[in-house]
Amino acid sequence: MKTPRPRRRLAAALAAAFVAALLSAAADPAPDPAQADNPIVQTIYTADPAPLVHNGRVYLYTGHDEDGSTSSFNMKDWRVYSSDDMANWTDHGSPLSLDTFSWAGANAWAGQAIERNGMFYWYVPTSERTTGQFAIGVAVSNSPTGPFWDALGHPLVMNGEIDPTVFIDTDGQAYLYWGNPNLWYVKLNADMISYSGSPTKIPLTTEGFGTRPGGTDRPTLYEEGPWVYKRGSLYYNVFAAQCCQEFIAYSTAPSPTGPWTYRGTVMPAQGNAFTNHPGVIDFKGSSYFFYHNGALPGGGGFTRSVAVEKFVYNPDDTIPQMNMTTAGPPQVGTLNPYVRQEAETIAWATGVETEWTAAGGMNVGWIENGDSIKVRGVAFGTGARQFTARVASATGGGTIELRVDGPSGPVVGRCTVSGTGGWQTWADVTCPVSGATGTRDLYLNFSGGSGFLFNVDWWRFAV
Repeated sequence: MKTPRPRRRLAAALAAAFVAALLSAAADPAPDPAQADNPIVQTIYTADPAPLVHNGRVYLYTGHDEDGSTSSFNMKDWRVYSSDDMANWTDHGSPLSLDTFSWAGANAWAGQAIERNGMFYWYVPTSERTTGQFAIGVAVSNSPTGPFWDALGHPLVMNGEIDPTVFIDTDGQAYLYWGNPNLWYVKLNADMISYSGSPTKIPLTTEGFGTRPGGTDRPTLYEEGPWVYKRGSLYYNVFAAQCCQEFIAYSTAPSPTGPWTYRGTVMPAQGNAFTNHPGVIDFKGSSYFFYHNGALPGGGGFTRSVAVEKFVYNPDDTIPQMNMTTAGPPQVGTLNPYVRQEAETIAWATGVETEWTAAGGMNVGWIENGDSIKVRGVAFGTGARQFTARVASATGGGTIELRVDGPSGPVVGRCTVSGTGGWQTWADVTCPVSGATGTRDLYLNFSGGSGFLFNVDWWRFAV
C-alpha cells in the first residue's frame, strides 16, 4: 500500500540521472546512458545473484542492500526476479526475509535456490539470534517465486561460515558447499533438508585454488561465495577471490569433491564494490555469468547491483575472462505486447519502485513526473491500435506517454490516468495507438503534477 514517505534514494537518483541524460542527449548525440540494461534491476539495490533455470525461465534469487548503507551491510530480505528473454525482468518481490526464520537475528546474506521433485529449496546464511554466529538455513516452497517457509525451524548447518551453494549431480546426489574463510561441503539427503555424515573441509591448497599474494594467513585465493556446477564430466567451482577488492576466479575437478585445480580469472576486480559473487547458468543454448557491482547511482560496496554477461566456453572447456559491461547480453526472442504484461516487467526503470498489491502480486508505484520504464524488444508486428493499462491513483493521476526506440523517440500513444480514489482502487484506461509497428523498444514515460501520480499493475496492446 502507498504510504506518505519519500521514495527511495536510489529511485530519486536514477530519476535525476535520467533527466540529466536526456538534457545531455539534446546537446550531444552520444549514446544515452539511461538506455543501458546492466545492472538488470534499478528499483532497488540487489546483490549476490543466484540464477535458476526452470520451465523456460530464469529465476534470479538475490540479496537486497537497503538504501543509504555506507559503512556496513544492511540486508533484511531476499528477492526474486525472472525472465524468459534475458532482457526484461519481472519483479516477484520478497518471498523470504529474516522474519521467515524465528531463530535468525540479522544479515540476509548470499544464498542459492534449487528445484527437486517440484519443490524449491533456498539455502541462505544469516546470523543466529542468540549467539550471533552465522548459520545456514533452508526455506522451501512449491513455487519458484514463493512464498517460502522455514523447512526446519532451526539451522541446517551452523559453524560460523557463510555463502551456501547447492548442486545436484547427475547421479542424483545433492551437495551443499559453503564457507569463508574455509570451504566446506556436506552430502544432502534426498529430502534436501538433512544431510549424512559431518561437514567435510575441502583442502585449500595453492594447486587447487591459486596463490594469494602478500604473505597473509590465507595462502590461497579462495575468499567466499562458491558456485559449484557440472558441465559434461567436469566440475566447476567459481568463487570470489582475494580481498579486498575481490575478483572472480575458478577451479575444476574430476569429481564433486575434488581434487581441485586452479584455472584462473573469470572477472577481474572491477565495478565500484569491494565484493563480488558469481552465478553461472546455461539458458536457451547460451551460457551466462551473473555478478554484482556498484554501478547504479549511489552504488558502492554496501549498495550493490546485479548484472549479467553472455559468454562462450573456450574449446578446452575453460571459462574466458570477462569484463563488466553496461550493455548486458542480447535479448533472446521478443516480448509479446498482445498478452497481459506485468508493469513490473522491466528492462530499465528510472524513478519508479515496486510494491505488493492488495490482492497479491506486484505493481509499479511511487511514480512521479519524469519517471519512465523501458521494455526491450517488443514485437508489435504489423501494428498496434490500442493500449490498455490497469491503474490506480489516490491523487489526480497523470499521463502515460508511449514512445518507441528511445526515451525521446516517436510518440505512439498517450493515456490519461484519472484519480480512482485510492492507491489500490484499480481501473482500466485505454487510448489509441499509432506507429507501433515492427520490433521496437517501448518506453512508458510518466508525467503529471507534483507528488505521486498513480500506480500501474499491468498493460496490454491490441490490434
